[in-house]
Amino acid sequence: MLDIQQIPVLNDNYIYLIHDPESQETAVVDPALAEPVLDVLKQKNWQLNYILNTHHHGDHIGGNLALKKKTQCKIVGSATDQQRIPGIDISLSEGDIFKLGNYEFQVISCSGHTIGHIAFYQPEAKALFCGDTLFAIGCGRLFEGSAEQMLQSLKKFSSLPLDTKVYCAHEYTAANAQFALSVEPENTNLLKAVERIKQLRENNLPTVPTTLEQEQTTNPFLRTDSPDIQQTLAMQGASELAVFTELRLRKNRF
Repeated sequence: MLDIQQIPVLNDNYIYLIHDPESQETAVVDPALAEPVLDVLKQKNWQLNYILNTHHHGDHIGGNLALKKKTQCKIVGSATDQQRIPGIDISLSEGDIFKLGNYEFQVISCSGHTIGHIAFYQPEAKALFCGDTLFAIGCGRLFEGSAEQMLQSLKKFSSLPLDTKVYCAHEYTAANAQFALSVEPENTNLLKAVERIKQLRENNLPTVPTTLEQEQTTNPFLRTDSPDIQQTLAMQGASELAVFTELRLRKNRF
């Protein structure tokens, strides 16, 4: 099975190293910085073969060129973002397959946070590397895309198996949970999650990966059809898009 190593960097970023023990191939997802990645590669005695970029923001591509220079790895990213991802070698689009050793990763287009954002899904490992599209109990800000694009992207993720692990790129969960409580205060699954998150963070432990099952029961951005959320927003019977748009606007101001 794939060996996935989580590397916390900066204030709240996560970098992920993915290693196939059989082929000995290794990829890194969204390396904000090079040095922490090189440190773990050295500890594990792994050779870096690929960088997988979900989108072009600096805290996801900052280590690209230094890692490429040091390891001669290939940089993989969205075909839409070829001009914005430094050092890109392999351009991918919706429906393409990326192979790491014996494992095939499905490329999912998920614009919203940015135009051209992609995610990497590996079915056997039940792993989704989704950058800044879906967070634990939240979703990314709409810097470039529309609410409609983000909603459609989240629906793509929601169609994956519920036991899929969601490897998002930031530790935003505690703040996200407080917003979720403001729009669905009586959600018992959310109240339990808040206690779990509090314990994890008090012990300096990560709250991610999460699972799609957990997100379906706690994440307001996946729960636009919730009568309680719609009532809080005074939007009973409104469309999913209208509810999602209002949720995202409120989160921006929260």
